[in-house]
Amino acid sequence: MAMHHPYAGRRVSHNALMIVQSDDPVEPARVRRAFDRLAESCPWPSSRLRRGFPWGALQWVASRGAGLDPPQMREVAVTSAAALHRVLEDELNSAIDPRREPPFRLLIVDGGPACRPGRGFLVLTWFHALMDPRGGQNLLGHLVGLDPDGDGRFPHGATRAFAAARESRSLRERARLGRRTLDYMRTLTTVSPVSPGTGLTAFGRASFWQGAFVRPGAATGDTRATRDVCWRLALVGSAMSDLWQKRGLPDVPFLVPISVDLRPKGEEGVAIGNWLAFHFARFKPSETADVGALARTLRVQMADAVRDGQIDANAVGMEFLRYRPLWMMPRSLPGGPSGDAFSFNFADVGAPPASLSTVFGRRVVNMYHAPAVLPRPGIGIFFNQFAARHNLVISWVEGAMTEDDVAQIAEVVRQGMGWIEAP
Repeated sequence: MAMHHPYAGRRVSHNALMIVQSDDPVEPARVRRAFDRLAESCPWPSSRLRRGFPWGALQWVASRGAGLDPPQMREVAVTSAAALHRVLEDELNSAIDPRREPPFRLLIVDGGPACRPGRGFLVLTWFHALMDPRGGQNLLGHLVGLDPDGDGRFPHGATRAFAAARESRSLRERARLGRRTLDYMRTLTTVSPVSPGTGLTAFGRASFWQGAFVRPGAATGDTRATRDVCWRLALVGSAMSDLWQKRGLPDVPFLVPISVDLRPKGEEGVAIGNWLAFHFARFKPSETADVGALARTLRVQMADAVRDGQIDANAVGMEFLRYRPLWMMPRSLPGGPSGDAFSFNFADVGAPPASLSTVFGRRVVNMYHAPAVLPRPGIGIFFNQFAARHNLVISWVEGAMTEDDVAQIAEVVRQGMGWIEAP
């Protein structure tokens, strides 16, 4: 949200989409019924973002007695894949104002015969500060769990954690960690990063490209390296260095935030809230020629950050930022209030739970996450997997990138991963 502050008043989107493709369109009545049931236990998708003036915490407020409007649900039919993509990009660009409207909405699309392997699309859209991609999956799982006919309650004995428990550490201990992360952010880089959006004053809509791939059955060799997040970041860095060379951008270090899920491994965890910490990877464009060597360097960086407690400190520092006015927050970012904060966005969302193989009686054939990115850095590259399908999503702001740039980056990543287009 601090990174959005320089664009206040220009309706820059802070939306995130989770797009669920099914073999047939879901029934809207079933989705609405499940959501109405969910609202009895989890009011946050109908909440508003509030702050006690002037130094109160930014927080989501949901009150049963406040008469808050429920999230919007729309139905759309399209006749071509191009029309579908326009609908999805319109959803991405229809910026949510969380102070005045619900931070969450639903879109049901009938893609028709032109959209294969499945013609149904259920799109969850939220204001990005409401929850992270894993939270979006969890929220969908809660909705699916409330779909069957019955009394509209979760199964007997089941517990659902919608939001995180209160912090058990003392204010003094958390304040010490918050100061550590502020010092750490100030020392991340000696020069401001540059990005595809550096110097961009006129920018257009948020756009995204999505490709679905599979690994050939005849593929040989050890594929474990390509599943490693540091290896994938190194490969993306190699693709981005080609763009840097093409643009004539300087060889200053890339600075890339990598999200770290704080939910316990093997557990579902909470839905509401960005339950993330961040590690900040640093490497120069000129260091990307050897992807394997760079991946090893990035793994060492991450291990050092874990050992030194920086991941935990960053999570606490983000919580403390809720008490600072938005105009002050950019002072804590690496580039300062006037510079670029990061070189590009990157994430590996992973695979959704196996329980989401069907939603509302329809078989899911693919699922991917498409967030909007800011004019600076101007581009984000995101991985996820659904069954045998590997999804690559490139999100950018018109003006920072061209479609040719996007196609070149996608091809470098595809070749490096050893993928072919999914049927």
